[in-house]
Amino acid sequence: MTAVTATEFAPRRSGAGQLAGTGALVRLALRRDRVLIPVWVAVIALAVLSLPGALESMYGTAAERAEVARQMLANSSLRATYGPVFGDSLGGLVAWRIGVYAGLFAAIVSLVVVVRHTRDEEESGRQELLSSAMVGRRAPLTAALLTALVANAALALLITGGLVGQGLGPSGALALGLGTAGVGMVFATAAAIAAQLTQSARLAKGLTGGLLGAAFVLRAAGDAAESDGSSVLTWASPVGWLEHLRAYADERWWVLLLLVGAIAVQGSVAYGLAGRRDIGMSFLPTRPGPATGRLGTAGALAWRLQRGSVLGWGLGFLAAGVAFGGITGGATELVGDNERTREIIERMGGRSGLTDAFLGSMAGMLGMVAALYIVQSVLRQHTEETSQRAEPVLANVVGRLRWASGHLVIAFGGSVLLLLLGGLGLAAGYGGRSGAVIGACLVQLPAVWVIGGCAVLLHGVWPQAAPAAWGVAGAALLIGWLGPALNLPGAVMDLSPFSHLPELPGGPMTWGPVGVLTGLAVVLVAAGLAGLRRRDLLT
Repeated sequence: MTAVTATEFAPRRSGAGQLAGTGALVRLALRRDRVLIPVWVAVIALAVLSLPGALESMYGTAAERAEVARQMLANSSLRATYGPVFGDSLGGLVAWRIGVYAGLFAAIVSLVVVVRHTRDEEESGRQELLSSAMVGRRAPLTAALLTALVANAALALLITGGLVGQGLGPSGALALGLGTAGVGMVFATAAAIAAQLTQSARLAKGLTGGLLGAAFVLRAAGDAAESDGSSVLTWASPVGWLEHLRAYADERWWVLLLLVGAIAVQGSVAYGLAGRRDIGMSFLPTRPGPATGRLGTAGALAWRLQRGSVLGWGLGFLAAGVAFGGITGGATELVGDNERTREIIERMGGRSGLTDAFLGSMAGMLGMVAALYIVQSVLRQHTEETSQRAEPVLANVVGRLRWASGHLVIAFGGSVLLLLLGGLGLAAGYGGRSGAVIGACLVQLPAVWVIGGCAVLLHGVWPQAAPAAWGVAGAALLIGWLGPALNLPGAVMDLSPFSHLPELPGGPMTWGPVGVLTGLAVVLVAAGLAGLRRRDLLT
């Protein structure tokens, strides 16, 4: 359907009337996201705040920090991955190492929140019910953006306060916190525009995610070309603006005006579009389906619903693998004789040699990111159920197990495809040892499946708590990412299934842990499917 203006029979509100009910919608959104927002804000903040101690232990003197900054600037692969180093102080290294990725994660959370409370609500029919009360035309969009603003403001406060509490300068801490939150809000408003243009929440997320990916690629290409970040490509990317704030390196506060300007312009466009369409309508027409049905099975329907997601994730894993493989040589040279850095990499990837350890750590990172994919894919069932699209399917001859199995094949089989593509990219970027590198990626699958099994169990047994599966995946990511740098106790590291996998490449292949984790995943999935058969559908 195409965009239409408000009907003649519906009275138009102007001014404050179009925002009526915003406060109630904000409270509802914060209640619905009481798990999602705190978990991801905490994960991003902890990732930032864990770095000062880890970097200080690796580069304890000013001379060591100056030398590592010089080497980083000379390596174009590392610049493309992390960005250029603008300051060799401890705070400058923190901003270099985590700034780009903190902004990326903030953008991802922001776009998910905005689409969830705009287009997703309309697609499910809940927004029409809410708007039948005293709710203004632009209140849902305003509430979604305010919810994203709350999340980003909390993140900025945690980053700023945490860095100041660790003895780093307040000026640089504030710049990094505001820059991270600013990037998040830029993509929140971009998602708001996409939600007005499209009729599908999935497409709105895909369009905004594509913009985010393009921004990262532009930034990476610009930083690889120019060591001082002066490339036009870097300036064309909002992620590059975060770099140009230069936290802990003579901050450029005027760069914040670029972020504020982008937020204001995109927000104005979104508000203008929101006032020119009815609920459920869109500006981009939806392609009509074929005259005769072609989806003969539940599995075919699941593939139709998730094929775009699988393709996007697959391309991302392939690109990430190539990037990680390309920096392997430079990263191992950068470590040199730094014993502390060597220990951290070995704790992440094994002790069979620095190159093998680094490749193993990169394979582990791909595995932990694949856990996010499998949770998203498994919870597609939850979305179909809560939006009441599953009920008509299950009302016919399709049983619950057949319906669920279609989605689970995409989720668990898709994780195999992603790690295979990631391994191929890693081997291509590194330039050799394809079999060993691909094997190191594929051995992550049992741990990924355990986390997917937790999502199946939650959805089947306790569907109201199904979003908590994101917390399980986030905890595994946090332990795997920060645990080696912080040298966390073994009891904490063992909470993550990834800690029990063989350390490949280079280490011995031990089948015992692989078998145990695979068996545990099977048990979790079976228990979840049994619960799904016995409970009522969500309404």
